[in-house]
Amino acid sequence: MARAVTVIPATASRISPINKTKVDKKRVAAYARVSTDNEEQLQSFEAQMDYYTNHIKSNPDWIFVNVYTDEGISATSTKKRDGFNRMIEDALNGKIDLIITKSVSRFARNTVDTLTTVRKLKEKGVEVYFEKENIYTLDSKGELLITIMSSLAQEESRSISENVTWGQRKRFADGKLSLPYKNFLGYTKGEDGYPKIVEEEAKIVRLIYKLFLEGKTPLSIAEYLTENNILTPAGKKVWHQSTVLSILQNEKYKGDAILQKTFTVDFLTKKIKRNEGEVPQYYVENSHPAIIAPEVFDLVQMELKNRKEVKGYKTGGSCFSGKIVCGDCGSFYGRKVWHSNSKYRRVIWQCNSKFKNDEKCTTPHLYEDKIKKAFVEVFNSLIENKEEILKGYEDILKALTDTTKLDKESVKLQNELEIVTEMIRKCVEENAHRALNQVEYNEKYRALVVRYENIKREIERIEEKRLQQSAKKESILEFIKELKQREDLITEFDEEVWIGTIDKVVVNREGKISFVFKDGMEVEWDI
Repeated sequence: MARAVTVIPATASRISPINKTKVDKKRVAAYARVSTDNEEQLQSFEAQMDYYTNHIKSNPDWIFVNVYTDEGISATSTKKRDGFNRMIEDALNGKIDLIITKSVSRFARNTVDTLTTVRKLKEKGVEVYFEKENIYTLDSKGELLITIMSSLAQEESRSISENVTWGQRKRFADGKLSLPYKNFLGYTKGEDGYPKIVEEEAKIVRLIYKLFLEGKTPLSIAEYLTENNILTPAGKKVWHQSTVLSILQNEKYKGDAILQKTFTVDFLTKKIKRNEGEVPQYYVENSHPAIIAPEVFDLVQMELKNRKEVKGYKTGGSCFSGKIVCGDCGSFYGRKVWHSNSKYRRVIWQCNSKFKNDEKCTTPHLYEDKIKKAFVEVFNSLIENKEEILKGYEDILKALTDTTKLDKESVKLQNELEIVTEMIRKCVEENAHRALNQVEYNEKYRALVVRYENIKREIERIEEKRLQQSAKKESILEFIKELKQREDLITEFDEEVWIGTIDKVVVNREGKISFVFKDGMEVEWDI
């Protein structure tokens, strides 16, 4: 028997069966975006909105839904584009039949995002029209054309990103500095384009450094600034210790600048990473006016390092916080109050780790009034021998200032580092172009890397030594200044003299303590 074929005519539209609501007129929306918020772009943005609103409303077969917009947003990813994402959500929920946009590059500069979004819309019967390219996505050739055009747009975005990156790195190499002035305390952009000191803000920076060198922690400094209604660099009322720490560690406050601390990993995701040697950095000396003297900055870096290496560092309102050290375990002493609610109330200082170690510390607790009395006696003994003490400092300061030997050693190591870096590069290049024995190659490569790391450590050691010399010199100068201006014996405890002269007090067994002054001099005393 011959086959019989009966044609069953189509009764449904091409629109996805999921969207069953029959629409006589097309519900039309438009999408407009500008990638920057400068005046010229914003004028273009307003023009796009007016154009699409009038264009859609003037067509009798269309129903105006909305003009979805994003201002100052990059198209390389759709993640942060709220207007775009809201439009797609409305379209997938059956509120839009047609989306009009200027071009593929306005829609997205990421090929994957473009195709994924277009296919999702296509499944729901929603069409996108790209005016510049004259592409309708429901057209059979639409997807091929979109793939080509969005790939070109993505490459254009890559090219722009690379050009911007090249420009930034060229500026860095030329030593040109730019600061995030809105969130940077102490500076504003001067008429010549370079940083200019804002004295009112600079006072806050100097105060932070002063409080830190007096023994305060970044946390206690943050609390002090908050309590005194001093605004943060971002103009907020509450300070955090991380903000204080970043100010204490930022080399820009001593007039220098490290450029390219971070870099953009991927132009599509805009992910920023801390530079850990992946791209070059540039250190520019005397790039702008300094708020903090270089010697004071170095002293703070040394103090930060020293505090990391000790246990139990805490500070309160007392000038003794962070100054008294246990001779047994190396931990700091902390303030305790005995019999706080009675007439026998006494303030004592005790090792913070006394009962935390495997063996209980045998160092005694100290009464605050006895510490003060002992300091007055020790400092007066220095004043009585002031002339003799000050005689020997000229040669010491000269030795600390002379870094010629360290400089020569550093230059030698830097040259060696460059040679080893080139050897590593050639080693990798040779392996890429020739068939080498991989065991031998790996051994050679590892040996070069070890050599490279050893040289880097030596350079760091020299820089550490230079920093120590600078910090030591600053401590001695501060001690000499304090000692010189004291002509008469002191009759009572003076907090300023204590802060200006004492580095630490080491408490030993059997009631003996050692006063270590900022010049390195150590005086043992019975208490």
